Amino acid sequence: MLNEHRTSLAETGARPVHPIFVPIAATFMLGALVTDVLYIETYLGMWETFSIWLLTAAMIMAGIGGIALLVDLVGRRSLFRPVWCRVLACVVGALLSLINAFIHSRDGWDAVVPSGVTISAIVAVIVVYLAWNRWDLSARRVATR
Repeated sequence: MLNEHRTSLAETGARPVHPIFVPIAATFMLGALVTDVLYIETYLGMWETFSIWLLTAAMIMAGIGGIALLVDLVGRRSLFRPVWCRVLACVVGALLSLINAFIHSRDGWDAVVPSGVTISAIVAVIVVYLAWNRWDLSARRVATR
């Protein structure tokens, strides 16, 4: 009983968890760009409010995704390795969204134009890059035994 073989996550072939959370956060970030554009077109303050709520939700999901990535990388170290340019893109997108949330905390037109919508557009490009790579921030390693 003491020498019982424990199977790790890597040995069971379990899939990584972080690709579940990355697209959810990205969707909220893209929604912030949409609501920024709608605010510019309609001048209705509710779109600015929607933007800050979407950015807040994106930050929460990005944090959960970051924790899931750490769990994936530590728990499946033998099968997965990070693709650092994708991880860096994800971190930059999250940091820009955090800055954008602070910019959106101002009132009125200055909260969105020009800096808020510009940062939202840059984050949208990063999101498209991550989507192109199937939201996965790690690459499978060939198991060597």
